[in-house]
Amino acid sequence: MISKNGIVSVYGFLLGLSILFVWLLLRNSDLLDTYVDPAVVNPLHLFIVYAAIANVLVRVVNRGTTYKVCAQALFLGLAMAAGLLISIQAPASWKPFGWYICVMAIFHYSEFLSIAVCNPKTLTSSSFMLDHSIAYGVAATTSWLEYLLWHYFLRDMKTIHEISYFGLLLCAFGEALRKGAIWTARDNFTHLVQQEKAQTHTLVTHGVYSWFRHPSYVGWFYWSIGTQIVMINPVCVVAYALASWKFFKDRIYYEEITLLNFFGEDYISYQEKVGIGLPFIRGFVVTRDKQ
Repeated sequence: MISKNGIVSVYGFLLGLSILFVWLLLRNSDLLDTYVDPAVVNPLHLFIVYAAIANVLVRVVNRGTTYKVCAQALFLGLAMAAGLLISIQAPASWKPFGWYICVMAIFHYSEFLSIAVCNPKTLTSSSFMLDHSIAYGVAATTSWLEYLLWHYFLRDMKTIHEISYFGLLLCAFGEALRKGAIWTARDNFTHLVQQEKAQTHTLVTHGVYSWFRHPSYVGWFYWSIGTQIVMINPVCVVAYALASWKFFKDRIYYEEITLLNFFGEDYISYQEKVGIGLPFIRGFVVTRDKQ
């Protein structure tokens, strides 16, 4: 069952997304012609005004952690709306950036909502993963800068939308695999590597865990590369692949040590049956003594 803050996040996300309906109303309603000229409705100005009013409303209604949750959900709803508007209204060379924004908004909001349903006791305002790490922020900023540079010097490259479509498919695969891992593991899934085994902690080997030992990492790996293919960022495609591979190689090695401590022989048997799913990563493998 979804937690209280999960419900609050739904309200915040929908409030942000609702700017699309406000924009369509101002553009198409004959009733407003007396007060607003639809031809001069500027989406950027509308976003600024709407976001300011919505933030004030969220701040007045909510306090503490609830406010942090609702504010981040509102931001992601506004981002989703902005991505959709760019995808529909902007010139062809900007559409990939709009698709990228939508992909990012869906990933981060669904991350929070999945935890709110599957493992609410671990839910915090950080479960949106927006403040994942400094490196994550630097990587995102770098990808935006690359997009702008290519757009300035070689704009036509950003109109090869077939490349972006492949990236969207890769993002959809990665997103589905990661969320499948969360929903399969449920209260066994956490964003942090656990140092101590909880009483309810069990070894999950069914569903997507029968395909890969770490499906959430496999999903995130391919999703991150997909975001750069969507934006047609050749440099960041390579950089993201290398950086993600290194991060997950170290993370998986450390996590498998803890899983072996938790589950012992059961995890060794699981390792023998199911691979990790990421290229050239073996994890921490215990070799059985052959008699």
